[in-house]
Amino acid sequence: MARFEAMTSVDGKQAAVSLSGECDLAAREECTAVLMAAVDAAPQVVVDLGGLTFLDSSGVHALVTAYRAAIERGGQLSVVNAGGMVAHVLDITGVGGLLQPQDGAGDG
Repeated sequence: MARFEAMTSVDGKQAAVSLSGECDLAAREECTAVLMAAVDAAPQVVVDLGGLTFLDSSGVHALVTAYRAAIERGGQLSVVNAGGMVAHVLDITGVGGLLQPQDGAGDG
């Protein structure tokens, strides 16, 4: 089983979070904590899902929780580079459309 890893960098008003491995129930608390810290650090958060090989409802919950927190603070959270089954999970749950980058989000 692939281990979950998260890396965050903050540059001014944007935080970039890179997730890799499997984002499931075992990783839910870590994933939520990392995403919430990014939301606290910058108004614009871009989450790169390119390294994720698995995403379940626990990971979707973490993303939505952080998204709602960003919106409540007047910010934005979006995801980029979702592929394969991760993109499929986001699409079938409707979360993929919710977390699409807005104009300028994800531009370095």
